[in-house]
Amino acid sequence: MVKNHSAIPSKDGVLVLRPTKGWANLNLRDLWQYRELIYFLTWRDIVVRYKQTILGAAWAIINPVVNMIVLEVVFGRLANMGSEGLPGPIFRYAAVMPWGLFSKALATSGRSMLSNRSMITKVYFPRLIIPIASVLGGVVDFLISFLVLLGMMFYWHVAPTVNLLALPLIIVLALTTALGVGLWLSALNVLYRDIGYILPVLTQLLLFVSPVGYSTSTVGGKWQILYSLNPMVGVIEGFRWAVLGITPGTVIPLWNLLAISVGVSLVILISGLFFFRRMERTFADMV
Repeated sequence: MVKNHSAIPSKDGVLVLRPTKGWANLNLRDLWQYRELIYFLTWRDIVVRYKQTILGAAWAIINPVVNMIVLEVVFGRLANMGSEGLPGPIFRYAAVMPWGLFSKALATSGRSMLSNRSMITKVYFPRLIIPIASVLGGVVDFLISFLVLLGMMFYWHVAPTVNLLALPLIIVLALTTALGVGLWLSALNVLYRDIGYILPVLTQLLLFVSPVGYSTSTVGGKWQILYSLNPMVGVIEGFRWAVLGITPGTVIPLWNLLAISVGVSLVILISGLFFFRRMERTFADMV
């Protein structure tokens, strides 16, 4: 508990402990001191995910490919939605990748506190490490599935552009968004176990209100500002721009979409950090 207080010596030599406020209350420096624990928890999540599976890491390729096929059939063949002049499969696979990174991070981080209840009740460490490690665990799957995208680009003769240099920033934005939402859900899941049932429904809903199977340009112009408040809109369109070099034909320019996504993601992350820290003191008693 001392870590959440600042020590102020008084004139009579008595040490006064007062609760820290603002950014100091987050104790973000502890994350650096426990950086090795973040690494080991992330590696543990990766190993456990494919332990005792027949196909192992091949699932990192199978899942996004199957999702791409389903989206291509539903949105491309049946709904006849455009793909910005590109072949439908590569257009939708380029959206499935950042979406898969986000949805997997959201699912694991939302349940992370309950999944690690044995650690929380036995030893002290910054609890923020648990959702952070859960989010980072999906990066390995993302890198594996990225090889398929490179193969599709070679097959359809889609040459990479200089926009590819911005790809790491787009990935960071996706992880930031997932971590922010995951902090809220992981803390709420300790208090209300209903979150565990709501999480799959929320993820499915976000899939349809994000431009995974279609382009943002298909959304009516008057709705695009409201639609862009979903931070994954900027992430997905930014990923397509970075990898495939295409810009959506929207009323709102791509850079404005990215700016809105960054702003919304930061608000979610910062508020999630403070909410998580506020609820942290009750985790050991309630998990």
